[in-house]
Amino acid sequence: MSTLIVVAHPDPTSLTHSVAERLVGALPSDQVELADLAAEGFDPRFTLADRHSFRVAGEYPDDVAGEIARVERADQLVLVFPVFWWSMPALLKGWIDRVFANGWAFGVGEGSGIRPGLGHLTAHLVLLAGSDAGLYDRRGYHVSVETQIGTGILDYCGIQRGLTEFLYDADAGASDADIDTVVERVAAAIRG
Repeated sequence: MSTLIVVAHPDPTSLTHSVAERLVGALPSDQVELADLAAEGFDPRFTLADRHSFRVAGEYPDDVAGEIARVERADQLVLVFPVFWWSMPALLKGWIDRVFANGWAFGVGEGSGIRPGLGHLTAHLVLLAGSDAGLYDRRGYHVSVETQIGTGILDYCGIQRGLTEFLYDADAGASDADIDTVVERVAAAIRG
């Protein structure tokens, strides 16, 4: 098994990065890759080149082709990110917009509707939540995440759903025990 952990946070000293790094440390070093989108300078803007790729179902820009190759090396994908406005940061959303492209992550047109392309991949979500679980329950955040990300991205591309783990009260600083619990659950799911 090979795992790609994608982290989207501009501050390398953030709790988001700490959780991602701890997860990297919980997996065999030769079977895990960390993609730090901010540090790597990934451009999340969907351009005319991306629009062209969508229309022709291929001919991906070089940076997108490199990310596609990175995802293709993985069996497990872990997205680690803070919750912004009931979803993911723009950097991660832009990565998905550009990388999960027509002709590779899915196919459209010519007959039978949407054809998912990433059935070999299992995705796990680790969301750092600024509030407590009670607020997330009352406001329907869990349903929002399942709809926007689970149905709208993972299911659309045929990606198998792994764990969705929330690390609550992240703005106040999560405890080491809470971080360890989330990291171990995800690592155990990856190890099978």
